[in-house]
Amino acid sequence: MRVGFIGIGNMGSPMAGHIVQGGHTVTVYDSDAEKVSRFASTNGCRGSSTLADLSDSEVVITMLPDGHVVRSVMRGEGGLAQHLKPGTLFIDMSSSDPVGTRTLGGELAALGIVMLDGPVSGAVPRAITGKLAIMIGGDDKAAIERAKPIFSLMGDRLFETGGLGSAHAMKSLNNYIAAATFAASAEALLIGQRFGLDPKTMFDIINVSTGRSFVSEMVMKEHVITGKFSTGFTVGLLAKDVGIAADLGEAMNLDAPVLRLVRERWALARDRLGAARDNAEAVKSWDEDLKTF
Repeated sequence: MRVGFIGIGNMGSPMAGHIVQGGHTVTVYDSDAEKVSRFASTNGCRGSSTLADLSDSEVVITMLPDGHVVRSVMRGEGGLAQHLKPGTLFIDMSSSDPVGTRTLGGELAALGIVMLDGPVSGAVPRAITGKLAIMIGGDDKAAIERAKPIFSLMGDRLFETGGLGSAHAMKSLNNYIAAATFAASAEALLIGQRFGLDPKTMFDIINVSTGRSFVSEMVMKEHVITGKFSTGFTVGLLAKDVGIAADLGEAMNLDAPVLRLVRERWALARDRLGAARDNAEAVKSWDEDLKTF
């Protein structure tokens, strides 16, 4: 199958690599021409300098920072949608706004392009091993079945979540829970330190007790307490995902005070540290007197 892959950053690069290894004819595009050249050379595939070069793709996948960038790539000036043939399958694997996804999907449908949303969970390590969890949203069941062999090259757990936009909604809500858990864990760590508790002992106990979570076992234990801070996911991206979840809650007319507070906390971390810093470093922003890490 001819696959166009747009966005070959930390996540997109290994994901596109698995599709190449799966025997598909892949053309990659990224705003960073050096990344394109390096990826094409390493993986033995075609690199593109313009979006129009992806016009012969049967499937186009985006792995981009947010839905605004996805819309620009597809519908902006010189956007890809005008070059694609009717029947092309477009899959947005970015963490995008679910309402915006439905709007874009409707516009693309008018051009004969079928859209699915397929955001992922598992971060860079599982992108590298091809063991991501992939959420799949779409209104066309045949298109979903058509996409599954490609999804299976990148992930080992595929979940159909419902109609178009539902996967992006699920991704944002999952990341909201992770962000809330991190914020609570970080506050517990900071309070415990001030009282004189040892951080390692704290999380040894938490990880065999009712406070245990992915955050406590992996992020706090492996990245915060060690000072490693290299989860591969930035503060800015997590703040963005929590913002998407908060916007969704408001669109559903649900009073969600915890969600609003978590959005504020991550926005504060982003503004104090800078969007490009590792998300595990958020703990530094919430205690300006912090000296340990």
